[in-house]
Amino acid sequence: MRILIVEDEIGISGFLKQGLEEESYAVDIASNGREGLDMALSGDYDLLLLDWMLPGMSGIELLRQFRKSDMETPAIFLTAKDTLDETIFGLQAGANDYIKKPFHFEELLERVKVQLRPKSGEHAEFTLGPITLNTRKHQVMKNGKEIKLTQKEFALLEFLMRNKGNVCRRTRIIESVWDIHFEYNTGVIDVYINALRKKLGLNEKENYIQTVRGVGYIAREI
Repeated sequence: MRILIVEDEIGISGFLKQGLEEESYAVDIASNGREGLDMALSGDYDLLLLDWMLPGMSGIELLRQFRKSDMETPAIFLTAKDTLDETIFGLQAGANDYIKKPFHFEELLERVKVQLRPKSGEHAEFTLGPITLNTRKHQVMKNGKEIKLTQKEFALLEFLMRNKGNVCRRTRIIESVWDIHFEYNTGVIDVYINALRKKLGLNEKENYIQTVRGVGYIAREI
């Protein structure tokens, strides 16, 4: 899951980025409204966290422009404004939720989870042969037995299973799972793939995660 934070206070944005990345979210940051709008419109984000008062363009105007482009990505306002009229104003601009500064990270995290919860008709559970991954329970099962994964292993497996049947390029994996957007040694992916295969007990007969040489990996039914 990828989150865009649009916040001009470096301390707040850095704190949020660290906390959310520890929860296995991929996080990008914009420090002003115009940059935030450009990133929101051009990026593939699952959630926006928006400050109300931003240089260049307010969070309200950013969200209005974003919604005019028929973008339905959920958005949460982070702001010191807390009167009833201001709350209604923010919601009318297209916000899905609203949290007053200062706030506890645990509360924000729960609000994030609510917005990222699969909507009606969306899958919370993915299957790959005998392997089942449930995003709501954050649980992986194989043949009825739970497989314990680290947060990063879970995020990698979820990404592959969400894209089952499609080749996942190494650059896309490193961007989506590790939130790295520059030239980087993607060998870390191989380490985690090997760990996943071992924990899932995959072998030549159960080759559900296959290597596409020179390209990346694919999760495929066999």
